[in-house]
Amino acid sequence: MTFSLIGRCARTGQFGAAVSTSNIAVGSRVPFCAPGYGAVLTQHRTDPRLGPLGLALLRSGCTAEETLAALVASTPDHDWRQLAAIDAAGRTAHVHGARVKPALGAGHAKDCVAIGNILANDGVPTAMAEAFAADPAAHLAERLLRGLEAGLAAGGEHGPVFSASLLVVDKEVFPLVDLRIDSGADPIARLRALWEEYIPWMDEFVIRAVTPNAAKGSS
Repeated sequence: MTFSLIGRCARTGQFGAAVSTSNIAVGSRVPFCAPGYGAVLTQHRTDPRLGPLGLALLRSGCTAEETLAALVASTPDHDWRQLAAIDAAGRTAHVHGARVKPALGAGHAKDCVAIGNILANDGVPTAMAEAFAADPAAHLAERLLRGLEAGLAAGGEHGPVFSASLLVVDKEVFPLVDLRIDSGADPIARLRALWEEYIPWMDEFVIRAVTPNAAKGSS
């Protein structure tokens, strides 16, 4: 019941994720990103414990493929899990457990991997990855959101989605972008509107944290 993607911007070194599902608050469970190291997705009978563990493996120097192999080895319930990872070099990997429900699939493009389960069709992740890769000059958050929108346009899930999230990390320990629609109709369209509202504030919030004397805002 989930379609998602993680990606890297080769130009800035940023990592990020976008995800949508038919359940509530998907952004709290599925996407995990570490500045400078990569990102992990954990979904389908989701085990959020695998996200931080995956990031720790990436920080230790594991490749995306090695990270997923270690995650699978770490849990006896790996048959229920659908996982993806991207490492610092932009290498990608995915795993579909034997009990992940169809339609399911994965799509890989440069600096990107998309996965999904209980989809309208197995081509949804490929459409997402292709949309992400289409404009490398765009901001990473924009590319991820376009990927999510392409997944919806390609059929999305077998039914309507109710939550969506957009996460990007840059150089700081806090996210550059962390936007969520936790519940309600048309969450991807609402996430698009929220992202466009957030764009003028994105850099300002970093300035307030790092060099507050240079901030323009009042709070």
